[in-house]
Amino acid sequence: MDGPSGGCPPAATAAPSRAKLPLGILFSTALFCGEGAAAAVLCLSYGHSDDRFWLALTVFFVLCPSVLVQLTLIFVHRDLSRDRPLILLMHLLQLGPIIRCMEALVVYCWPGRDEEPYVTITRKRRLWKGYEVEMEQEVGHSVRRLATHRNAFKRMAVIQAFLGSTPQLTLQLYISILEKYIPIARAVLMGICLVSVTYGALVCNILAIQVKYDDYKVQLRPLAFLCIVLWRSLEISTRVAVLVLFSTVFKHWIIPIALANLMVVFFLPWVQFWRSGTRLPDNIEKNFSRVGTVVVLCAFTLLYASINMFCWSAVQLKLADRDLIDKSQNWGLLAVYYVARLVENTALVILWYFFKTDVYENICTPLLVVQLLLGYCLGIYFMLLFFQYLHPCRQLFRHNVADLLHCVCCRQQVPGTPVRLQAPHEPGVRHSIV
Repeated sequence: MDGPSGGCPPAATAAPSRAKLPLGILFSTALFCGEGAAAAVLCLSYGHSDDRFWLALTVFFVLCPSVLVQLTLIFVHRDLSRDRPLILLMHLLQLGPIIRCMEALVVYCWPGRDEEPYVTITRKRRLWKGYEVEMEQEVGHSVRRLATHRNAFKRMAVIQAFLGSTPQLTLQLYISILEKYIPIARAVLMGICLVSVTYGALVCNILAIQVKYDDYKVQLRPLAFLCIVLWRSLEISTRVAVLVLFSTVFKHWIIPIALANLMVVFFLPWVQFWRSGTRLPDNIEKNFSRVGTVVVLCAFTLLYASINMFCWSAVQLKLADRDLIDKSQNWGLLAVYYVARLVENTALVILWYFFKTDVYENICTPLLVVQLLLGYCLGIYFMLLFFQYLHPCRQLFRHNVADLLHCVCCRQQVPGTPVRLQAPHEPGVRHSIV
């Protein structure tokens, strides 16, 4: 049968997969080293000026995510059960990403010549001109090892972004507003942190698509990549700016507001899990006890809450599921999240505007308020644009953004006939996000 464009789908063939240059690993390592170096230079300036409080916070937001990154790389590569003292020593020295990056480059540049032709054959489906084409690929040892490195560095990028770069960016912006001065070292660190958190949010989107559509070969087009970058950078930068401005006026209120945001998102998956009455998943790690599984799930939930503190996490936790996430496309939660965030940002920035101090006397504050709100709305616009036109698996959606908006309009016009959107569910997905 001919397709929509008059062509037939290509036949599925088992082609050998070729290792691709690990650009994501190189970029993540560069961000990790750049942020650490810029923070070290800034800490030296804080030491010379005897700003011990800012020095302590800057060091904390560098070391804490660095330790978590080392543990994540060790966990994904399962190094505790292997005899690799040099690798473990590098992790103890907080240099694990560097040695891992070098190891990945060695695997890519000098693959084993005497290895078997392939380890296994993977079967994926690909969307091609309205068809679902079955694809088979022979996965060799070097490709499989590089895939392990890529998975580890993706998780590292998310942890570094939302447990390190975002708090660091918030702190340095707060200090800059108070001092009315931005030195070069602080500006460089803030720039690297913004790039890091935008890249981390981009990785969240990619991981969410790969987990939800594990049976499909997903590849982002350049325009979709650009749209996600614009969406995430606008969303995160405006959110950070609103929180920092509010904290400069209401220093004692920002902490309970931040903790409330964090705790609500942290406990919501656990409440849903307790209400379901199911047991803890036993596929996190075979050697883990029940206490170890709970600790890992709590750390994962904390990361999930930290992401949602500043932007949409792109996935919803479901601790009762063996894959830990809800694979359905829940448009209702997405709409509730962005409406609530927009209302919260509007309330915080309006409160700041009415109670601002003389620190902002040289700034056109009404224009700044409008810019922040328009920037967040523009980020939402790029998000809608991505899901409506640029999502790589949008053909699999039972309902898209236009259907959701049409449903809302229908509910307003005909209140007696509500329309419920059923989220798509892709069976057979066995990819774990942990």
